Amino acid sequence: MIDLDFLSNDYQDNRPAAQKVAEAIAIDILTGVLRPGQRISERVLCDKYALSRTPIREILNQLSSTGLVTLIPNRGAFVTGITERDIDDYFYMKSLLYPQCVRWAIERITAEEMAALTETFSFMEFYTATEDLEKMKKINHGFDAIVYNASHNTELERTLLRYDFLIRYANKDISYPLNYLPTVLEEHRAIYEAFKANNPEAGAEAAQIHAFKSMLRRK
Repeated sequence: MIDLDFLSNDYQDNRPAAQKVAEAIAIDILTGVLRPGQRISERVLCDKYALSRTPIREILNQLSSTGLVTLIPNRGAFVTGITERDIDDYFYMKSLLYPQCVRWAIERITAEEMAALTETFSFMEFYTATEDLEKMKKINHGFDAIVYNASHNTELERTLLRYDFLIRYANKDISYPLNYLPTVLEEHRAIYEAFKANNPEAGAEAAQIHAFKSMLRRK
């Protein structure tokens, strides 16, 4: 079950160290700190993150399975990264999967999950009014994470979370228009109202509109 602890300013990330390190390396790749073609030194990573070679190698294997790293026998690990076309593809794939996820979530959501969604949407309204962009980006992610979880389809949830992660950090320096916050709030409101009305088709349509507009905002 998704909790809302991440919304707190004093939130403590209690995930295993290896998971946090894997995410940190992935972010460095997506944001260009580690460049495509660059060799990744296991020793440097061990020193930087205070981990032994075994977990570092496991992390590199994991990143290889996601396509961010290429492992070459007897040579080591090299940054693969993602291209602009890859990012466009992730947006497009999300636009196909997100409406179905919302449809299933509306059909399957529990009372506890609905309460979490309601609370998160209330945070959306509040922080839109305060024009807190960084907080809103975090809350938007939380809203989607609750919806993914409420679909009760592990593979769909995992895939959409992965797309979101790749899109979020690969577009880290994107410029947001002045009306971004109220616009995105209304897009989420349409999805949320479909949950309240228990209307899967309306939710899928609202999700499709939001996904399509998100692609346009990247251009």
